[in-house]
Amino acid sequence: MTTKDILWFKEISHDDIPIAGGKGANLGEMYSIGIPVPNGFVVTSQVYFKFIEENKLRERIKDILKTVNIDEPDQLHEASVKIKKIIHSGKINEQTGIEIMKSYKKLSDYGGLKDVPVAVRSSATAEDLPDASFAGQQETYLNVVGASNVLNRVRDCWASLFTPRAIFYREKKKFDHFKVGIAVPVQKLINSEISGICFTVNPVTNEKNQIIVETIWGLGEYIVQGRITPDQHIIDKNEWKVASYNHIDQDVQLVKSDNETKEVAVPKSKQKKAKIDNATALKVAKIGQKLHNHYGKPQDIEFAIEKGKVYIVQTRPITTIVSNQKTIDQQTHITQKPDLTGEQASPGTATGVVVIIKSPKEINRVQKGQIMVTPMTTPDFVPAMKKVNGIITDKGGQTSHAAIVSRELGVPCVVGTKTATKFFKEGDIVTMNGTTGEIWKGDLTKSDGSFKPEVSKQILTNFKTATHVYVNLGEPELAEEISKKNVDGVGLLRAEFMLANIGIHPKRVIAEGRQKEYIERLANDLLKFCKNFNPRPVVYRATDFKTNEYRSLHYGKLYEPEEPNPLLGFRGAARYINCPDVFLMELEAIKLVRNKHNLKNLSLMIPFVRTPQELAEVKKIIASAGLLRSPSFKLLMMVEIPSNVILLDKFIDVGIDGISIGSNDLTMLTLGLDRDNNEVAKTFNELDPAVLWSLKRAITKAKERGITSSICGQAPSNHPDLVEKLVKWGVTSISVSPDAINSTREIVAWAEKRKLQKKF
Repeated sequence: MTTKDILWFKEISHDDIPIAGGKGANLGEMYSIGIPVPNGFVVTSQVYFKFIEENKLRERIKDILKTVNIDEPDQLHEASVKIKKIIHSGKINEQTGIEIMKSYKKLSDYGGLKDVPVAVRSSATAEDLPDASFAGQQETYLNVVGASNVLNRVRDCWASLFTPRAIFYREKKKFDHFKVGIAVPVQKLINSEISGICFTVNPVTNEKNQIIVETIWGLGEYIVQGRITPDQHIIDKNEWKVASYNHIDQDVQLVKSDNETKEVAVPKSKQKKAKIDNATALKVAKIGQKLHNHYGKPQDIEFAIEKGKVYIVQTRPITTIVSNQKTIDQQTHITQKPDLTGEQASPGTATGVVVIIKSPKEINRVQKGQIMVTPMTTPDFVPAMKKVNGIITDKGGQTSHAAIVSRELGVPCVVGTKTATKFFKEGDIVTMNGTTGEIWKGDLTKSDGSFKPEVSKQILTNFKTATHVYVNLGEPELAEEISKKNVDGVGLLRAEFMLANIGIHPKRVIAEGRQKEYIERLANDLLKFCKNFNPRPVVYRATDFKTNEYRSLHYGKLYEPEEPNPLLGFRGAARYINCPDVFLMELEAIKLVRNKHNLKNLSLMIPFVRTPQELAEVKKIIASAGLLRSPSFKLLMMVEIPSNVILLDKFIDVGIDGISIGSNDLTMLTLGLDRDNNEVAKTFNELDPAVLWSLKRAITKAKERGITSSICGQAPSNHPDLVEKLVKWGVTSISVSPDAINSTREIVAWAEKRKLQKKF
């Protein structure tokens, strides 16, 4: 790793998060692959850590934080003020200061100006990670002009690592305050006539075939804050066309002015005009998809348009795709006409007493379980947002602070209502639906005539079916809540989310001799699932990262090849055979949970096994680790390759206790298409006759051979009518996403009843 204090974007890649922070590393990575990124440099986190040590601030900050109850906003604010004061009083090393000012002069020379206006941004070394988005947690300063001003703003960015919202967020995410450093990207400022945000999947509905592009007039700070409700284009990736467009009039904007930014009126000729046309929306979407493909995961992208040219100023992974699922199952039940509507922002229904909060100074009035109604939220609202049942704002769009943070916290949210703070009075009881953007006066969760739940929904929590209904999970934070649902166990516990949370490539862990730490972290995550679901079974699917996904981990590029088609590449069982030392860490974590904690409900499933010979080799590795099949330890195999279906007898002969059908991969490989490839994705169909033939053969063969059969892909969640066929064929269990538990249980009960009545 470099020891340089200043790095230019061209010298930085995604692997440099420890020194450039998430934002800085992504800027460098995008710059290197030809994305239109304004040039700049990064004052590395090493400079921040030197500043803390040279001014002997660590112990002073620790002493302040020791006495703080982070759930008390007043205490949090007071601690923040004290810490920022001592950081502002610290001295920047003279040599470092000179280097920063020289770099700014060099950037000005590139721009052909004496003093180029720049954006000075905070880039925490723990931000924009797969499991955490620190969006808005630290400060950004726009239109900074002059070397001395840049130097002062760098120090301001360091101080912003200890804003109340940043302290609160790190505590909740269990990040060590002194292991999180802060780098400062200094970037040529685009004088944005138009600013926007692009999501490469729909962040509310999780619809992967949609790209959301939202735009406003002026600088981008107002769209992130939610100060302005943006225009929205929804792009259909399958057809590469605009599926829908929603225009919002805009009367004020933030613009550059001398050495500052200021709010001015939008000219009347532009107020009702679309910010961008469809062609520009598609251009932004295609840049977004390029970044999605490069990083191998959905992206949240900030862009700016100056003189018709699109510039990308930031990208980060979307962190809420899975967590949104925990509340989606509460949707679409209320048919009564809403009293107020806004834009859907974070899924879930909620009921509570309205508390109207006009500014962050009032958040200490917020009580647990209320519905917070506010003009818009800022990062300072986060402690209150954590408490409430739901959030409603007057302003903002799906990409505003309120929307992003609500999705991450799992709190239902409706934004852009325009009049909520006037329409509702403090003390009103309201019901809201964050997926539809609808709000009603009164508590509509009660059977009072206005909301009539189906009879079957009233008994879903206490009836059983012969066919087990399992759940697909991956996030440890969801284990406790989902375990309380009417679910028979975890049919698919994905390793990938837990390994992404650890964040470092496992081969790097081995190279650094940190296997014990890695094993314990994985075991602790497994423990959360096994404890909460015990004695119900938990089936852990061993790692099925593809090479592009492994490359996105820290140091991943050192160990992973670039493959033209990772779907068909180095993954699953083949990796365990080629890299047994990595696989053995997973096995040791399983042993810790089963033996040390005596939780025997944990079993193992092997993904992407191409041949019976591969299965036999993997079994040898498992046995060498001391894990042997027994009544309490089951070994299952994923069925997701046509060879698994064709040669299922031979796979069973090797010795397995059950199969679980991955309908996503099986459909792609049966039809010979990649559903993430927009040119062919529209042909993806889990109900294709060839796929149905494979499902039927696998289930009936498993039944004939006396082993269990399950299906854990998205097919049962997407196609309730398929559940009837699965029950008819004799499937042992169906494992679905959390939102589909209740509906699947209901359909299974109906299908079993029909089967008993011989009406098939």
